[in-house]
Amino acid sequence: MSADSVPAQAYVEQVVRASGTSFYWAMRFLPPEKRAAMLAVYAFCREVDDVADEPGDVDAKRRALAEWREEIEALFRGAPRQPVTAALSPAVSGFALRKADFLAIIDGMEMDAAERIRIADLDELRLYCDRVACAVGRLSVRIFGVGDPLGDQLATTLGHALQLTNILRDVKEDASRDRLYLPHDLLTKRGIDAGPDVLAILHNSGVASVCADLAGMAVKHFDEAAACIDRCERRQVRPATVMMHVYQRTLSRLIHRGWRRWAEPVSLSSAEKLWIALRYGMI
Repeated sequence: MSADSVPAQAYVEQVVRASGTSFYWAMRFLPPEKRAAMLAVYAFCREVDDVADEPGDVDAKRRALAEWREEIEALFRGAPRQPVTAALSPAVSGFALRKADFLAIIDGMEMDAAERIRIADLDELRLYCDRVACAVGRLSVRIFGVGDPLGDQLATTLGHALQLTNILRDVKEDASRDRLYLPHDLLTKRGIDAGPDVLAILHNSGVASVCADLAGMAVKHFDEAAACIDRCERRQVRPATVMMHVYQRTLSRLIHRGWRRWAEPVSLSSAEKLWIALRYGMI
C-alpha cells in the first residue's frame, strides 16, 4: 500500500482503533499534534508486530522486517513510502524522534519472528524488553515533552514493567505457540528442563516460582516508574499514567490468581479501562 493510497493520519487512527488497545484511550487526552504523533508511533508498532506475530515462514518474516528497516531509512531521508511512515514524518521532525529507537523496535520484532522462542537469561530478557517496550517509551517521552535523563528513566522503568506484565499474562498462550519468555537460567536453577513441550512444564512448582520472581521485578519497575512520573509535569505524562495504572491492575490480578491456574485468563473490561482513563487522564 502506498502512502498516497489513503490519508496517512486516517490510516493510523484506523489501525489503532481496530487493535482494541488501552493505548487508544490513553492517547485521547493529548493535544492534537502530540496525539497524532503517538497514534503514528503505535500504528508503526502494530504493523511490525503483525509481521512477527502472524503465522508464516520465518525467512519471509525477516524479509518483511528488513523492508521495514529500509522504510525507516527512507523516512529519515524525508521520503516515506507507507501510510504509517508518512504519518510519522511530522512527528520525527517535530519531536526529534531517534531512528535508533525505531530500528530497536524492529530488532525486537525479529526476536519474536523466530519459529521457536527461548530466552537464555535475564540479560536477554532485559534486551528483549528494551527493544519491544522501552524503545517505544523513548519515542513516547520525546513526544510528551519529558526531557532527558528523566524521560529515558521513565521509558526504561515503565517499559520493563509493562512488558513483564504482558509476558506473565500471556504465559499459557505463548507456550501453546512454542514461545517461552521465562528465562532459561531461572528455570534451570529450579530443576526445570524447558524441552520441546513447553505446555507440559506450566504446572511445575518451579515455574510458579519463576513467575513470582518476574512479578516482583515488575512491581519494582512500576514503583520506579511512579517515582519518575511524580517528578514530571502531570499533564505531560497523562497517557503514561493511564497505561501504568491499567497494567498495574492487571499485574495485581495475576498475582492474586497465582501461577498455577492458567485456565483462568486475566484481563480488564473496557469499562474498567475507560474508568482508569477518565480517572488518571483528567488529573
